[in-house]
Amino acid sequence: MTVIHSRKTKYWSGRVTRGSNALDLEEGVFTWKDPKRIARSLKRSAEESTRRKGTPFHSAMSMLNFYINRAGKNLGARQKAILQKAKEELRLLFLRG
Repeated sequence: MTVIHSRKTKYWSGRVTRGSNALDLEEGVFTWKDPKRIARSLKRSAEESTRRKGTPFHSAMSMLNFYINRAGKNLGARQKAILQKAKEELRLLFLRG
């Protein structure tokens, strides 16, 4: 018996990104071109979440790292660099308060 999976449900990492139980992410946050905007959005999502297990910083950074690691092979060099810069921006945002 062959099970046919649609492209939409084939990858568990995509389901996690779309339906994370810890953070409610803004639509397309990881496709944005502004690392500061990405970092602000992740910070806001993490601080507003009542379902996260760790600190807001750890939740936001974890989601960003998860996306980079799972989508990394399909990310272009430019977008990967933007997301890496977003990690730096996220660190700065949480240090400032």
